[in-house]
Amino acid sequence: MPDKLLICTDMDRTLIPNGPQAESPLARQYFSNLVNRPEVLLTYVTGRHQKLVEEAIHNYCLPLPDFVIGDVGTTIYHVEDATTWERQLGWEDHIAQDWCGKTHADLKDLLNDIHVLQLQESSKQNHFKLSYYVPLEANSQALTTLIEQRFKEADIKARLIWSIDELEGVGLLDVLPANASKFHAIEALMKMHGFTYENTMFSGDSGNDIEVLASPIAAVLVANSQPDVRELATLLANENGHPDKLYIAGGNFHGMNGNYTAGILEGIVHYYPDTIDWILNDSINETL
Repeated sequence: MPDKLLICTDMDRTLIPNGPQAESPLARQYFSNLVNRPEVLLTYVTGRHQKLVEEAIHNYCLPLPDFVIGDVGTTIYHVEDATTWERQLGWEDHIAQDWCGKTHADLKDLLNDIHVLQLQESSKQNHFKLSYYVPLEANSQALTTLIEQRFKEADIKARLIWSIDELEGVGLLDVLPANASKFHAIEALMKMHGFTYENTMFSGDSGNDIEVLASPIAAVLVANSQPDVRELATLLANENGHPDKLYIAGGNFHGMNGNYTAGILEGIVHYYPDTIDWILNDSINETL
């Protein structure tokens, strides 16, 4: 068991039970007991911006994290307390180099005539995150080819992240600097604070988590994830030589169903069996 543990997790439909599947009772309480341990540092890794993360923490009674990687990996915050979030500007200076001085507006202008792309609300944009809604029936492969060609001509190095909003039934596209992603941001955070692949874990559920799920970081895919995400994550983890670094929750921990936070806990215990005492013993003590 490592002396310290960095637990990184996606929020929507991973930690937050805002999908159609049922949540296991007490799962979030067990999770809070675990991450409140002094050995554990908690990081939320999400497409949400700061205000929406704060709303989720309040609305779902989530533990306050130590760090937040927001806006699909384009921002990193050190959370000192509920009102003090220290933005890590060095990370943004690093990823800005990929756009070679081009701005969010410049990239948007390059894609304005691709009518199948519908710009998301201003609250879902930032300096290094250009986000669109895309119909599910759209040809994402053809769109990727077209967009990448335009960016190449403009000397822009960008990363395209495709995912699906299951509840709204719409595709999502995030355009980021090439070095901005959940995976790259987690690795940057690991280096900043002395963590390695041996004491870092990630949990997720969707397409924008794939890169981390198939990486050398120990990862868990919660049981409520979609079959196509499970298939792709498994395929890429095998191709990348890390099949042992991907765990797919099945609902076999402490009678819970593996959805959302229950799946996170199941994965944590899979990789770090000794944490079961932290989860269950601390939970028992809470009720005494």
